[in-house]
Amino acid sequence: MLNAGDTAWVLASAALVMLMTPGLAFFYGGMVRVKSVLNMLMMNFICLAIVSVLWVLYGFGESFSSDAFSGLIGNFHNAGFADTWGKLAGYAVAATDSSPAVAWPGNDAIPVLAFAMFQLMFAIITPALISGAIADRVKFWGWSLFVVLWVTIVYFPVAHWVFSFDGFMGVDSAGGWIASKLKALDFAGGTAVHINAGAAGLALAIVLGKRKGWPKDTGRPHNVPFVLLGAALLWFGWYGFNAGSALTAGDLAGVAFTNTTVATAAAVLGWLLVEQIRFGKPTTLGAASGAVAGLVAITPACGFVTPLGSIAIGVIAGAVCALAVGLKYKLGFDDSLDVVGVHLVGGIIGTLLIGFFGTTKVNSAGADGLFYGGGFAQLGKQAIAAFTVLAFSFVITLIIGFVIKKAGGFRISEEDEVSGIDEAQHAESAYDFGGSLLGGHGPGTPVSLAPKNVTLEGSKA
Repeated sequence: MLNAGDTAWVLASAALVMLMTPGLAFFYGGMVRVKSVLNMLMMNFICLAIVSVLWVLYGFGESFSSDAFSGLIGNFHNAGFADTWGKLAGYAVAATDSSPAVAWPGNDAIPVLAFAMFQLMFAIITPALISGAIADRVKFWGWSLFVVLWVTIVYFPVAHWVFSFDGFMGVDSAGGWIASKLKALDFAGGTAVHINAGAAGLALAIVLGKRKGWPKDTGRPHNVPFVLLGAALLWFGWYGFNAGSALTAGDLAGVAFTNTTVATAAAVLGWLLVEQIRFGKPTTLGAASGAVAGLVAITPACGFVTPLGSIAIGVIAGAVCALAVGLKYKLGFDDSLDVVGVHLVGGIIGTLLIGFFGTTKVNSAGADGLFYGGGFAQLGKQAIAAFTVLAFSFVITLIIGFVIKKAGGFRISEEDEVSGIDEAQHAESAYDFGGSLLGGHGPGTPVSLAPKNVTLEGSKA
């Protein structure tokens, strides 16, 4: 039967996760050059528009309708949101010594549309994460086309693999192969979101090539306060991402909330200690990046480990990711904002460490890892899930990227890259320090089209 409290929690969590995409835009936007910030904000913001429409048309049906073939893709029964309103989703409950059986959809059922909106926010932020790997050099409409193709061919199927469970959407509904056959554990998206996006980011960085002047001229973050603001918004929204994935307002949500907090805090410390040892000073950018690394790593594990296990995962992720961001210089790929070093590496760390720190004492639906007497069995399952998603995303993204590049629709010209992608792609700039004193250009008037020969008395403009 419908559980009103759980429904309210899932809807609130969906709103929190939606906030993460603007938070990510500020996090990335602060790290790019002043002439690129609007393009980065737009690359994130357009994901809200594109993916929301595709989700209704076919994305939800592709991801969560009952399986069509070997756990690989949904059968599109719910395309167009057909058969969703007025419907519930949940699990039948088997009888125990202390309680009777409860027929599907169980005691904690929520409306299908509430679940669909919660999962939509995951689908939105995943391609947005990729944008950081290719900052400063991508045509806006080329990026938009990539988002359409990538979520359709890569994200929606992988979401089915990881998030679609047998018996949730209906009594006889069949889920994806990772969730229901392999039974690898991923509480909130370490594989479907972070490894998926990180592998795609690596592929696109290779396809598009290096920015002009890289690595000697990497550009300085134009607004570090933006970066910290974005990290804080991500941390805040991540409570919906992780605790909301319990789909119930109960103890498991509390566990996920707690683990999200302490792992992130530990990762900040881990990253800053590496910075102190290597460079002699802790940085604000490092603190923000460490927080995101901890959030990424605890995402798959937050519902399966203890708070002490979460601290260990956070410290490891913070330290390893701080070292991993330097790999791009050694291997020669221009990952502009360290999507590979943070999301791919952090996602792999969190997914694999469930095989060490997972315990059924926290969640009976989980598994005991190596440190709790479970041996290597669960670690093997985690590795299969992590590296299958990595390989699938990397290869398919390479193909999509090369096709769009060959069509001439992906990378901006060298001239536009030097002069500034904001002006070239959007006919505007982020900062106009004299505009308000001069009367401004008015809403909707591109800055580049405004008079350029007007100067303030005594200024050097």
